[in-house]
Amino acid sequence: MGFARTILLKASRSQWLARQLRERRFFQRAAQRFMPGETLDAALDAAAHLGKSRLGSVLTELGEQVTNRAEAEAVRDHYLGVLDKIQRRRLPAHISVKLTHLGLEADRDACTRDVLALAERAEQARSFLWIDMEESRYVDATLDVYRQAKTECQSVGVCLQAYLRRTPRDLEALLPLAPAIRLVKGAYNEPEDIAYPRKRDVDAHYFGLAIRLLTEAARQRAKPVFGTHDLKLIAGIREAASAQRVDPEAYEIHMLYGIGVAEQRALVADGARVRILISYGSAWFAWYMRRLAERPANIWFVLRNVV
Repeated sequence: MGFARTILLKASRSQWLARQLRERRFFQRAAQRFMPGETLDAALDAAAHLGKSRLGSVLTELGEQVTNRAEAEAVRDHYLGVLDKIQRRRLPAHISVKLTHLGLEADRDACTRDVLALAERAEQARSFLWIDMEESRYVDATLDVYRQAKTECQSVGVCLQAYLRRTPRDLEALLPLAPAIRLVKGAYNEPEDIAYPRKRDVDAHYFGLAIRLLTEAARQRAKPVFGTHDLKLIAGIREAASAQRVDPEAYEIHMLYGIGVAEQRALVADGARVRILISYGSAWFAWYMRRLAERPANIWFVLRNVV
């Protein structure tokens, strides 16, 4: 599985492969298992449908590596429009953005201003802005932008990746801000000195970070979110939360659209707060390959549903 994960992550960066596979019908059908459609309206309709089952949602337009300000401004304006529609339809939905999609590499100061604009609009819309985490080379810049945004607005959180060896230090440095943290395992191809290569090590690291977050949540000094489909890990986290007397309303579980639907609803029925990450847009190839790499066994799930 380690070999399969490496191949999938390398493939996610291949523009040639993206061009070849995006037009193949079987590959389009496979990707559709994990997204309701390419349009914003499809994502909003999915969020409304999930809301009827007491499932919240997080909307994200697929895209990254924007290198000019005009395109970055268009992304910002798109998300401002998304928040308008969330408010108008009264959806229990948040948004999540990648900073390279907002032009981090083109102009960091402008990117920071755009994040602030989105966080303020999210607060007005009674929504929430999540800042996604990308490759390890972007961690410092991403956390700097988050710190600036958090000092001016409460409705903003950031993602941390459990497979990175540095994450415990990053978490401790953020705790004075009473942060909102979405903890995920990580889905990029990183060298061994930067990220744990073995699943069991990542899982152990994740659980340790989760316990630290729950400890702070019990003191109302952090808002933890656990992004995972690992049911054993989720059960352990919920047991630890109960042992620490953490209010079930004080943390959330985030899962991906189209994966483990029955499990998502079972968690809600058992009193958990669950949100579903709904991705949309045409730039889905790299995202889709990373989703497969997170759990290469998903390849067989895809094949069973498209052949």
